[in-house]
Amino acid sequence: METYRLDYVSPIGILEIVGTEMAIRSILFVERTDVCFEADETTPDVLNTCYREIEEYFNGRRQSFTFPYEVMGTVFQQDVWQALVMIPYGETTSYRELAMTLGRDRAVRAVGSANGRNRLSIVLPCHRVIGSNGTLTGYAGGLWRKEWLLRHEQTNTYSNLSKKHLPLHI
Repeated sequence: METYRLDYVSPIGILEIVGTEMAIRSILFVERTDVCFEADETTPDVLNTCYREIEEYFNGRRQSFTFPYEVMGTVFQQDVWQALVMIPYGETTSYRELAMTLGRDRAVRAVGSANGRNRLSIVLPCHRVIGSNGTLTGYAGGLWRKEWLLRHEQTNTYSNLSKKHLPLHI
């Protein structure tokens, strides 16, 4: 199956969207300043939809995503990634709390490792997982991006009244 690429220029760097005609396979920050992949008549609808929804997210108009995606990993990794989707927009949880949610209380490091292998930035919101003491730890896109994403979500929540906000310390 052919793979397609599309760059999205976000306020915090270029996200490279990779997918097939059927599903998105990765959305990752790339450390380059030039757009290499632009939409054209051969760009599959799923990539265009992903691009539009990512743009809506950065514009504060989207909190969840609807396009199809594929994740490839171990059963445990997939369990962790599925649990990430359950963390509400604008909220955070700790690696320990996530491990406990999975019924794997002692798997804190394994949860962190699975988080680090997430290839669907923002969509599987690993940026919402922080240290038990409220510190920002581990983010493949860089801690400064993690902080930006958390602040963006906390600023753009539909209702800030019932959200759990942990202090952000770098």
